[in-house]
Amino acid sequence: MTRSRVSAAVLFAWGAAWAAVREPVRLDTGLVSGVAGRASDVRVFKGIPFATPPLGRLRWAAPKSVAHWEGVRHADTFGAMCMQGPPGGPGRGESPDGMNEDCLYLNVWTAARAANDKRPVLVWLHPGGFNSGAGSQPGFDGENLAKKGLVVVTVNYRLGVFGFFAHPELTQESDRHASGNYGLMDQVAALQWVQKNIAQFGGDPRRVTIDGDSAGAMSVGDLMASPLGKGIFQRAIAESGSYLGLSVNPLRKLADAEQAGKKAAEAMGVSTLAELRARPAEEILSKLRSAGGVIIDGWFLPENPATTFAEGRQNDVPLLVGSNQDEGTFFIQAGSADRFLEQVHRRFGDLADTFLKLYPAGSDEEAAASQLAAFRDELGFVMRKWAHMEAKTGKSKTYLYYFTHEPPLPQGAPRGGRGSGATHGAEAPYVFGNLVGNRPWTEVDHQLADTISSYWVNFATAGDPNGKGLPHWPNYDEKKSDRAMVLGDAVEVGLAPNQSQLAFYEALYDRVTGQ
Repeated sequence: MTRSRVSAAVLFAWGAAWAAVREPVRLDTGLVSGVAGRASDVRVFKGIPFATPPLGRLRWAAPKSVAHWEGVRHADTFGAMCMQGPPGGPGRGESPDGMNEDCLYLNVWTAARAANDKRPVLVWLHPGGFNSGAGSQPGFDGENLAKKGLVVVTVNYRLGVFGFFAHPELTQESDRHASGNYGLMDQVAALQWVQKNIAQFGGDPRRVTIDGDSAGAMSVGDLMASPLGKGIFQRAIAESGSYLGLSVNPLRKLADAEQAGKKAAEAMGVSTLAELRARPAEEILSKLRSAGGVIIDGWFLPENPATTFAEGRQNDVPLLVGSNQDEGTFFIQAGSADRFLEQVHRRFGDLADTFLKLYPAGSDEEAAASQLAAFRDELGFVMRKWAHMEAKTGKSKTYLYYFTHEPPLPQGAPRGGRGSGATHGAEAPYVFGNLVGNRPWTEVDHQLADTISSYWVNFATAGDPNGKGLPHWPNYDEKKSDRAMVLGDAVEVGLAPNQSQLAFYEALYDRVTGQ
């Protein structure tokens, strides 16, 4: 990607004129200049490389350090999205940028007045099921959070078969004897970049919060569970996704992922890793079919994260987690009761009868309602379980939320359709304060966005969401206060959880994780 050059003298003058961090900003790899945000007191730095482009032999390799560049790099254009399939779903929006294998770039929003401001930092890991998304998606614009005092960083990471592909030859060539999880390694590289460089943007490398939604939230759990995450962040937020995913299901093991990768390559008509790396990225994307997602690879994840958390070996930091009231409307296409019953018995086995007492399927309509309720409750359980696992260490405070507000639908959208209600990801516009798009936002929406974004800013600042003028949010404690903070039309502590549902998912969790 080509960048124009301007003189350092001109940029220093610009920095003074904008009364912001002095530019050009000196990184460990060279100088960068930014652009004005919508407000004159915010500077935005787009498309900063944090790793060498993962091309050629670096396809399916751990990220490598960026080479130093001469002159001043204009950080005025977002980097390309990583290679990916269709976008993540309704309301997320596509990145305005092209798609390319050369995609390891991050973006910074700051309203700091000087490099020594030491403002708290929030690093956003985007959603998209590890198959789509980008840090440049309009909904994740960091300007409003920057105006509230954070330095915001959004990150691209490798996706799909480029980010989560295992193969026996990849494991053999690795000095760690592991393959897969390249997208997670990219996130670590970005966080290491933050540790080295964020102070130059007025950020405090000792107050870095990682935050993500869906796959980004799963990434937060994996970073807490990984030895590679040690010391590169100090707080964690996870929105509707955990170290197990969106439900109580096992993660892939390296041997299984290797064999799946080998079979996928053979089905493509390729017999060697060298040949795979020589194929164009577009061909790999369209033809290399391999189950994606996180792998227990023995290095990034030495063991099942459930074991790591159960035994208190995680990176122990303050944690804020939660889920939404209508999660399932984002995903579920309701089928017949017969199909639902078949799926229930296949998945749960001897626990199926207990499940069906909680989520009956006497008719197609009842089965459809039970599908949505079960999806909501299972994701709510995994977030609560994570809060419990972190709280029991007794070292770091944990906060649990439940988002119930129904955003207004886009004009012309039918009620009750896919993505309706407080669906999966519906909280993100309120976190970022980005109430944009073709929706009839109300004063209630704007007030809730101000409240939620203030909670997030406070947590990133001090590891505690509470602050002046906000309803008190008690830290999670199973013996004293295990109720979630409801983030809805009213912001208040919610009702006690349904004990029968908790008992069912606890039994399922124990079976799946072996805990």
